[in-house]
Amino acid sequence: MDRILLNSMHHTVEAEHRSGDRQGCLRGTRRDVLLQLEDWLENEQNQRVFWLNGLAGTGKTTIAQTFADITFAEGKLGASFFCSRDFEDRSNLHAIFPTLAFQLAYRYPQFREQLLEVLRTNPGIGRESLCSQLEKAIVGPLVATDISTLIIIDALDECKDDEPASAILSMLSRYVAQIPKGKFFITGRPEPRIRSGFRLESLQPLTEVFRLHDVERSSVDGDIKLFFRTRLAEIAKTRSDYDLTQDWPSPSDVDVLCDKAAGFFIYASTVVKFVASENTTPTEQLDQIISLPNSTADEGRSGIDLLYTRVLEQAVGGVNADNKKVHSRFRTTVGAVVLLLNPLSVRALSDLLKVSTISTTLLPIASARLLFFPDLIKSSTKSRTLSIFFSV
Repeated sequence: MDRILLNSMHHTVEAEHRSGDRQGCLRGTRRDVLLQLEDWLENEQNQRVFWLNGLAGTGKTTIAQTFADITFAEGKLGASFFCSRDFEDRSNLHAIFPTLAFQLAYRYPQFREQLLEVLRTNPGIGRESLCSQLEKAIVGPLVATDISTLIIIDALDECKDDEPASAILSMLSRYVAQIPKGKFFITGRPEPRIRSGFRLESLQPLTEVFRLHDVERSSVDGDIKLFFRTRLAEIAKTRSDYDLTQDWPSPSDVDVLCDKAAGFFIYASTVVKFVASENTTPTEQLDQIISLPNSTADEGRSGIDLLYTRVLEQAVGGVNADNKKVHSRFRTTVGAVVLLLNPLSVRALSDLLKVSTISTTLLPIASARLLFFPDLIKSSTKSRTLSIFFSV
């Protein structure tokens, strides 16, 4: 009966760190920030909150995933919520605290008993105000049990929030000092409402801030070079259909790729996926990226725009441009996928566009899925590239 009551509480199943297929940091990379996180977690000083602040593409979620994996294995992680603007239940502010409470209940039996007492008298707590959720479902049980735990909230900026200062941070500012042994690790871009939230008078003194975009470029470049060497070497080993010598990629090629990445891990990740695309030659794929100009300032585009455009051009090459009907259907379908505020199923998209061949139409861009699927459509540069590409 207790388990039924607990499971009936409003929560998001797919938000925790073990859900989905997010990848952590490559072993040997991001050591500086991971060591700082470890020091913060073990430190008994007053910083109860850690804000990993970074621009789009700098690797915040990858670091959060790695930190979650490490602390979970060590028995220190109590709960995690990985926000995403592309999923309704993961961009809903009112889903965060109930989900964290739900996970804490399954992680700690003593917490579960406290939460069940709350649910017996108020089974609808998961749909109440943020203040009520935090106070009754998290703060109360943690204070009563004196549990030492870590809570992770990733990509807070991707939640829908109309408040001038983040509503979640505003709530934390009221209660975090009351939790004797709880710590919160939060990642998010430095958007105005996130910055305003962390500047709240009662939260700022309790927060440690790490700015990823301020990390020494030499350190980031070293990590990106290791990423390229490791991942491209893996491609060479797995592609038995091509004779890739031990000198591929060459050190000079890795240097060029690192220079083009300009400190953005999202660029490096996208290049590797592009090179690894099925039904293509890895060496030719890599040469395409190497040959791209480093700067297109006169055209108003950045280097990463060129990369995304090249991926799209190769994908659309599979569409018969001579067949105007097919080409028009392709542009209509992919354009809708790009512009949708929330993802639709294939059937719903078919009904919306009055097109019965959605799956067939999207087949040519299977190798370019990184551009269209929710975990990657986040940065303004992608949006600009796509708008250029699909403009009439």
